[in-house]
Amino acid sequence: MEILGLDFFQVTILAVLQGATEFLPISSSGHLILPSVIFAWKDQGLTFDIAVHVGTLFAVLVYFKGDLQRLVFALTLSVFQRKHSQDSKLAWMLLAATIPAGLSGLLFAMQIEQYGRSLILIGITSIVFGLLLFVSDRSGGKQLTLTDMNWKTALLIGFSQVLSLIPGTSRSGVTITAALFCNLDRAAATRFSFLLAIPIIAASGLLRAIQLLETDTESVEWLVLLYAIFISAVVAYLCIHYFLQLIERIGFLPFVIYRVLLGIVLILLAL
Repeated sequence: MEILGLDFFQVTILAVLQGATEFLPISSSGHLILPSVIFAWKDQGLTFDIAVHVGTLFAVLVYFKGDLQRLVFALTLSVFQRKHSQDSKLAWMLLAATIPAGLSGLLFAMQIEQYGRSLILIGITSIVFGLLLFVSDRSGGKQLTLTDMNWKTALLIGFSQVLSLIPGTSRSGVTITAALFCNLDRAAATRFSFLLAIPIIAASGLLRAIQLLETDTESVEWLVLLYAIFISAVVAYLCIHYFLQLIERIGFLPFVIYRVLLGIVLILLAL
């Protein structure tokens, strides 16, 4: 069983990689490029990318369904009844923080695709932004929670998300780093980052789906795609769950070390 030249084993590995790296601060682009470089696998293609993004989006929607219901309800009251609350404030801040990266993604999509497979670039950014994550985790008081957030903090995190368009940066990594520099505690920084991922992943998936409708002429193995969606969703859900459970205890140092080692490996492969 193949899809776009990938066999069942390759589909499984790529779906696991996408699910595992979408929310951990270790760069999904740095990992998804490894199989094609090391094992000479074919590019998985746009159809597969959409499928695994749907899986990770489904995972985060399910995991935060309670939070999302509360935020949507509060946002509705804020818009139609002028009833404002801490939840409606958080919802508005999430929407505002999404705008910079959303606009940048639309404006620079072609440039991102052009340089997205540069091993040197991904290796360097993996190391640099990994070290920034380490510095942010070790600096400041880290005592603020989501209820303490203000508009300045939300917008700073939102603008930092623009940097995630640079391959190897890691969307979750750079937003968590910015949140930590703003003195949010680890749990709050991670939770805001994950909630902020929802509109970006949804918009990215929609954009890719539009591109697919405009260019796709291939037959699609729907069972394989459904399998990829399922695997990426399960892995992403488990990553979110255990990352939130463990981050207060283990901190970000293991991810920093891993990012630096990954960056070194990618640079050596490119040389």
